[in-house]
Order: sequence, then structure tokens, then C-alpha cells
Amino acid sequence: MNGTQRKAVIDIGSNSVRLVVFGGAPRAPIVLYNEKLAAGLGGGVVRDGRLDKVASDMALRGLARFALVAKAWDVSWLRVVATAAVRDAENGAAFLEAVKALGLPVELLSGEEEARISGCGVLSAIPNADGVMADLGGGSLDLSRLEQRHVTQTGSIPIGAIRARALTEEGGGALEATLRKGMKPINWLTQSEGRPLYLVGGPWRALARVHMHMHRYPLPVLARYRIATGDAPLLAETISGMTTAALKSIREMPSSRVPMLHATAQLLNVLAALLKPSTFVICPYGLREGLMFDALSPAEKALDPLTEGVAFATADHQQPPGFGDAMAHWLDQLFDKEAESLGRLRRAVCQIAGVGWSSTPGFRALTGEEMALHGNWIGITAAERAMMAMALHVGLGGDLDVPSGLKPLADGLQLETGRNWGLAIRVADRLAGGSAEILASSRPEISGGALTLHLGSAHAALDEPTLRRRLQRLVAGLGLQSGSVQVT
Repeated sequence: MNGTQRKAVIDIGSNSVRLVVFGGAPRAPIVLYNEKLAAGLGGGVVRDGRLDKVASDMALRGLARFALVAKAWDVSWLRVVATAAVRDAENGAAFLEAVKALGLPVELLSGEEEARISGCGVLSAIPNADGVMADLGGGSLDLSRLEQRHVTQTGSIPIGAIRARALTEEGGGALEATLRKGMKPINWLTQSEGRPLYLVGGPWRALARVHMHMHRYPLPVLARYRIATGDAPLLAETISGMTTAALKSIREMPSSRVPMLHATAQLLNVLAALLKPSTFVICPYGLREGLMFDALSPAEKALDPLTEGVAFATADHQQPPGFGDAMAHWLDQLFDKEAESLGRLRRAVCQIAGVGWSSTPGFRALTGEEMALHGNWIGITAAERAMMAMALHVGLGGDLDVPSGLKPLADGLQLETGRNWGLAIRVADRLAGGSAEILASSRPEISGGALTLHLGSAHAALDEPTLRRRLQRLVAGLGLQSGSVQVT
């Protein structure tokens, strides 16, 4: 399937019914359209075990619209899934028949299958995830064990955000007691102590927004945001002390999530005590992304999502074509001692730098920073985003000082590494004048504490004062003794 084909998922959940249309590279999908209807199907199930008529009618009207929208998008692939609320409702089968009558091929997922697919969503964004996924919806808490790029165990507990709120209001330790009872049959959970707990679902994301607010975190990107296990009690206490208006005022806080924040925080606190994870990690990818990842071939799953995403986003904007690849290869020779985990970041930086021409000159450095920090990239941490941003800031003409917004995201060594990539990009750009052919004909070499830039005799005129000044800045950044241009 090529990158221009569109896919869609309709997710019939306990809190909301959602349509998402995806495009982009198959291994790094991007959202083209996202519409949510807060139908609240799970509310009636918690009260009396049935989907109430008002919620069902609202959901069906929304699904009729979604069917038309998906058709208008001309999607090549459509999955329609129903989860906990429909699964647990006495009248769930009748609701499914009504959905099918709309022409939608709805599937009812079991709790275990929902956990497996949501786990696939985490693996699509964090390929090396090693721990437990906890997907909190409105009607269930789905759990899966992630290891060696696979989902190896699954389980489901019928405690979603809606029921958690009711249990919290009941008091007397009802939430913890119910959670302990639900966890008891899932015996593999005892093996997960000391590993990360990957949090999937809207309630967790809303909770992370509060934590970001508490710590004045400068980056609004939720992917791989970490909450220390020791912060869980304070987070619950902080939410209890905040007014509804104050919670709603938090940046990017969905107002519909606010009524469940207290119960969600209490649930996190209980999970911290019972599972004893090393940390909590937010993952915005879950069931919908997992459905698409699960459909990929083994070869497609093995691709690096960062590389694929950046390549798709920049392919049609390189000026001139091929220069980003040539620059990446040139820097590979210069930084050949760096680990591959850094190499993938560096090569992504080179591709993004190749589209810097599209901004006005005075804003190229800022544009590069913004693309690195806020781009729709997956498979990358906040610290890695900061390293890329530092490289693009320097490489696209910024000064050598670290922008203040990057300092809380990465340590000094990481930012220094990014700065050196940027200095190398400035050398390569000046040397080649945008020509992939010229850049490929040169060779940087580090030996005996010296950096030598080798040029062929046909390109001797490229050795000029500005190139030498940029080369000396790179030499200083790398901590080398000298640098020179050698024409052979």
C-alpha cells in the first residue's frame, strides 16, 4: 500500500464514538481528519446494564454521518470496531445490528483482543517497549504485556473511567478492592514489577496535562511523556484541590474529561501501589493505530517510524532533490563512531534541513526548531526532539547558544551533540552550494585529533574563507586540535 492511500477507523467506545481518517506513510500514519461524538454509551451500562435509548440514538445518528464522510474520503481500508460498552450491554447485539444496517462492517472486540490491538498501537509508536500497557477507556481497563516487539499476554478488567468514578464516589476503598479482584486472574501481571506502565486512552492523557501544568513542562507533545510513580499521590491531591474552572483552563485540557480527572488520578495511584512500575509513560497511540499496525507486513512493521515519517513529510519539498540524502551520507562519514540510535536522529535532521528554503531567511532556524519539536513524529522522545531542534537551530543559521525551551528537555551532552550536527550541516551546505553531486565528491575525515576535508582537484575553487571559518567552528565544537582542507 503506497503512502497516498487513505485508511479510516471508526471506534465505538464507551465515552465517545470517533472517526479518524489516516494518510501518510503506512508505518508512520498521520491524521487527515478526526471527528468525535461524545455519545456516552457506557453511562447506561454502568447504571442498569443496558445502552440507553438517548445515547444509542445519538451514536447511530453520528455513525450514519461517519459512513458518509468515510465514503467521501474514498478510503481504501476501513475498520469499524465496538468495545466495552457494547460488549457488556444486554442490548448490545441489537445495537450492532442497527450499526450494520448503516452499511458499516462493525466488529465486536473481546476484552483480550482490544488489549492486544491497543498493545500493537503502543509498539507502533515505541517499538522497543518493554513493560505493561494499560488502556483506560470508559468501560474497561485493558492490559497487555509488551516485550521483544510483540504483545505476549493480555487481560481485561471491567473498570473504565466511568465505573472508576462511581467506585471513587462510593469510597471505603471500593476502587482498590474492585481493581484487586479484577487483577487476580491476570497472573502474568506479577512479572511486570519494575518495568514501565504505558498509559493509553483519553483519561490518562488528560491526567498528563495536569502533570505538565504542575511542572510547567515546556513541550505540549504528550508522546512518551513520563510521570514518576512517586508523583501519583501528589497528582491526585493536586486535582482534588483544584476547581473545575481551573482544571478546564489547563492548556489543551478537553472539558469533557474534567469530571473524571479525580477518579482517573485515584486509579493511577492504586495502579502504582499494586503493580509497582518503574515509571508511567504516556502513549497517544492505541486501539486505532494498533488496528493499522496489526495489518502491516512483518517487513513494514520493522521499519523505523521516525525515518518513514520524516521521509514522507519532506520528500516533495527538498530543494534541490536528493540533497538531504547526500547531506545525511556526508554526516554519517563524519560521525561514524556514534551509535545508530543517534544516526537515525541525525539523518532525520538532514532531511528536515533540506526544506529550510521554504521559510524566509530570518526564520529558517526557528522553523527548523519548530518542525523538530512539534512535528508529527513518532518513535522519538522529548530529549531526542530537543537534540534535533538544536541541530536545526544551528544548521539553519541560528547562533550557538541553546534556546531556553530546549534546556529542560535534554541534558548538556545531548544538546552539544545536536549543536555539532548543526555545525557540520553548515559546513556541508557552504561546501556544496546545494549540489548533491559536489557533496558526494568530498570526504570528511577525522584522524589523530584533526579534521581534514578532502576535495578533488576539479573542486579546488570551493576552498574559500567562509568554508574554512565554518570548518574551524566545527573543529572547536568537536574538541579537535586542528582542521584543514586538502585538495588532491
